[in-house]
Amino acid sequence: MLLRRVARPLLAGIFIYGGINTLRNPQGHVQVAKPVLNAVSPAVDQVVEVAPIDHRPDDELLVTIDGAVKVAAGSLLALGVWPRLASVALAASLVPTTLAGHRFWEATDPQERTDQQIQFLKNLGLLGGLLIAAADTEGKPSLGWRGRRAASLATAAAAAQASALSQTASDVSNRVSDVAHDVTGRVTGTAHDASATVGGIAAGLVGLAPGAGAAMSSRASKAGADLSSRASVLSEDWTARAVKAAKRAEKRGVKLQKLAARRRKELEKVAGKKRAELEKAAGKKRAELERSAGKRSASLQKRASKRVAELQKAAQDSRAELEKRAPAVIDQVTTQAAKLGHDVAERASAVGAEVVHQAEGVAKDARKRAHALTR
Repeated sequence: MLLRRVARPLLAGIFIYGGINTLRNPQGHVQVAKPVLNAVSPAVDQVVEVAPIDHRPDDELLVTIDGAVKVAAGSLLALGVWPRLASVALAASLVPTTLAGHRFWEATDPQERTDQQIQFLKNLGLLGGLLIAAADTEGKPSLGWRGRRAASLATAAAAAQASALSQTASDVSNRVSDVAHDVTGRVTGTAHDASATVGGIAAGLVGLAPGAGAAMSSRASKAGADLSSRASVLSEDWTARAVKAAKRAEKRGVKLQKLAARRRKELEKVAGKKRAELEKAAGKKRAELERSAGKRSASLQKRASKRVAELQKAAQDSRAELEKRAPAVIDQVTTQAAKLGHDVAERASAVGAEVVHQAEGVAKDARKRAHALTR
């Protein structure tokens, strides 16, 4: 209960604020609502033909009425007065407001389209909250359940009354029969003790007593049948009312289902258009990236070819330079090799002479030692 008291003003606040803004500046809202007003103009013309008015109200008056409905119904919902009826009125006024003020499918700027989509979905959320508030019975049974329960109770009461009346008629008939039998017995006993005249009178009384009992029983049966008939009529009346209530509830459910199906189709259509737009944008972006990648690849291939050509040219220049320098290098190497060989030969000759000289010295020393030992 406390949650309802807090949630209703929160839900109604935005409608009261929007309705006040509309009442302050109806001309500005007329331009925004122009597409929706043009679309519903045939329906408005049909209503004008049936309604007791001379001409169709102008667009500014219709917008002003919409703002007044928002303020009045929002105030009722916030105060908790007729909350279900107020929720239905706000839901009915929210649909044209959303279609008129947040036509995101017509926006060309991406940022504006995103903002309008957010506002459109916000209004759908408000519409769902209003539908929940319109269906909220605050724990009380629904109209259909009340009708079915009333019909069941009426049928049970009528059946109980009919049974009671039948039982009463049966009791009355039984009592009349008992009285008749009692009277018959007493008259019969008196007839045995009285004379023949008294016996005749007693016999007459005996003949009259069953007739009186039968008449009273017939009257009681007629009363019971009358009461049963009335109970049956009352039961049929309540049953017919319950059936009518059930049919109205069923028609309302069918209308709501049709409205939901129509709304779902519209949303699916909008989603399909949005998906097609996104796929188209993605295709354009992919084509741009492919063109950019192709240009980049061609540029890289051109630069690679140019670099390869430069490297090939540098290699050819280096090979040509090496070929030019090769004879001079070979002569220089040959000269250095000849000079080195001459130096090596001179050193080898000098070393050989020194070795021979040393060998001769060693041999001379050896001969001297040998001569000294032979003495």
